[in-house]
Amino acid sequence: MSTPGIHASSERVTNLTLESKEPTGDIATSWQRYKQASSKVSPANKRKYTVIVVGSGLAGASAAASLSELGYNVHCISFHDSPRRAHSIAAQGGINAAKNYQNDNDSVWGLFYDTVKGGDFRARESNVYRLAQVSTDIIDQCVAQGVPFAREYGGYLANRSFGGALVSRTFYAQGQTGQQLLLGAYQALSKEIGRGGVKMHTWSEVLEIVLVDGHAKGVVMRNLKTGEITRLAADAVCLATGGYGNVFYLSTNAMKSNCTASVRAYRRGAGFANPCFTQIHPTCIPVSGDHQSKLTLMSESLRNDGRVWVPKKKGETRPASQIPEDERDYYLERIYPSFGNLVPRDVASRAAKKMCDAGYGVGPSGYGVYLDFGAAIDRLGNRAVGDRYKSLFDMYERITGDSPWQTPMRIYPASHYTMGGLWVDYDLMTNIPGLFALGEANFSDHGANRLGASALMQGLADGYFVIPYTIGNYLKEAKAGFSDTNHEGFREAEDLVNKKIDTLMGIGGSQTPDAFHKRLGKIIWDKCGMSRTEEGLKEALGQVKELREEFWSDLRVVGGKDGLNQTLETAGRVADFMDLGEMMVLDALTRDESCGAHFREEHQHPDGEAKRDDENYCHGAIWAFDGDGNEPVRNTESLTFNYVPPSTRSYK
Repeated sequence: MSTPGIHASSERVTNLTLESKEPTGDIATSWQRYKQASSKVSPANKRKYTVIVVGSGLAGASAAASLSELGYNVHCISFHDSPRRAHSIAAQGGINAAKNYQNDNDSVWGLFYDTVKGGDFRARESNVYRLAQVSTDIIDQCVAQGVPFAREYGGYLANRSFGGALVSRTFYAQGQTGQQLLLGAYQALSKEIGRGGVKMHTWSEVLEIVLVDGHAKGVVMRNLKTGEITRLAADAVCLATGGYGNVFYLSTNAMKSNCTASVRAYRRGAGFANPCFTQIHPTCIPVSGDHQSKLTLMSESLRNDGRVWVPKKKGETRPASQIPEDERDYYLERIYPSFGNLVPRDVASRAAKKMCDAGYGVGPSGYGVYLDFGAAIDRLGNRAVGDRYKSLFDMYERITGDSPWQTPMRIYPASHYTMGGLWVDYDLMTNIPGLFALGEANFSDHGANRLGASALMQGLADGYFVIPYTIGNYLKEAKAGFSDTNHEGFREAEDLVNKKIDTLMGIGGSQTPDAFHKRLGKIIWDKCGMSRTEEGLKEALGQVKELREEFWSDLRVVGGKDGLNQTLETAGRVADFMDLGEMMVLDALTRDESCGAHFREEHQHPDGEAKRDDENYCHGAIWAFDGDGNEPVRNTESLTFNYVPPSTRSYK
């Protein structure tokens, strides 16, 4: 049985029109010139426009607050009971900004260069440079909001290092940076809610994007407590719904994090770019058994002072404290002497996997490596180390029962972030006019690998400093005040929602949504995770298709649709993960090179590093939905590098 919903037709557009709108001329002044040339909406006219923001994390909350402050009428939608529960709150380590407060020769150019190189030359230069430029404004904004960044003894804002950089540019609030930044954005949002500029819709999940004459003009959403289906009209829609890392089932993401809004937009015609670019974070608490439903991140900041090592002896069973120093292999420091333990995440993750696959892993499963703070404690003392990492040490001890003060942490890579997402132009607008994507929901800034502490930077950059300027380019040309929820586009979208819900409820099979999700995640992790092969990807493609057919014939959803039903919620999200999983595997299979986190074993240098093919794959791959039962269609956007010429990425 094929997925119910929109079916292939001769009217479907699969050869997408992809105009990046990148500014020309000197990249250092391109964003300023672009803003000066952008269309402006007068204060009196802003009040006539309504914008829907889906998501209330860093990108969504900052966008909703900023657009409301400008004078637009804003609806902000969250499936949580409060915006504060958005997954941005879980970010630990920090946020990058090119302030050069450490006087270590950092600059906007340096952050731009590190991000392009860290992404293995698979991102637009113009978008990355803009991100580096506005990074400095983000810190000023957050300090003004009262975000309690860590400070040095004299009162100056403190910095630390993250992977892929040789400078200290990461601002942090111990191990709770995401929480503090989200509270800052939340208070800005709350001010606008209180003023009446933002109407907040909690417990609401967007299940369809409404198109009117090809433009995004609203959404259809379901109240998760009552089951009520609601239509909401607007002049533009901004998706700030995060990434799709939970396609792996086990990930560091919150269990409710999903790809539904993005996949529903894709099924309506929005291009989905580079879905195989998924980040595996190297410092996570290892899997402990089949009972687990998620994994726990241990911040990359720990690699500032923690040293990664494995025993030199295969199959070592002695406790870490009994293994002498000369029998330890600090393999990152050995292989990458320049960057040491602060190599980028994809490099560190593959190195850990390689050591464990070779038999040097530690822990009950053999899939773990040590992260040791003994030397840092001896050098700095307990107080200094505690000031930096106490909350993380406490969290690790509560989960594992082991104290990092006494014994090294055991860590192993896990799914964490997704660089792929909805294709957007320089305005952050998808190929559907009026539909924008912000933060992790879009593909624009990180290429094939995101550097640590850059997710928070992008989310707040898009929400505070990009979309408030660029959305006017679309709204200026759109007739203000669209509010016709009786339009045929709304009826069609609501029919699709009801049809899918009724189908999920009516299958009457024997397996739960979580059972299918777990099986899907294992397929994707085993064959489209840290390491990929042509043979494995072909197997995975067939297995995902077979699993999807089984899902639509043997799913069991208990309860009813009129009221709270978390099984129904999960079923809809797993159905979308099935579509995403197929697209992700196809993308990995057709990108016949290695780059960043996309590592094809057939394409590696003699030393085991990723080997790109710039002649054939220096582009973004953008997938178009071609109806149920058909594979998506691959489009491309060529990438040009005028400022950071592509080179073999090396951190040695």
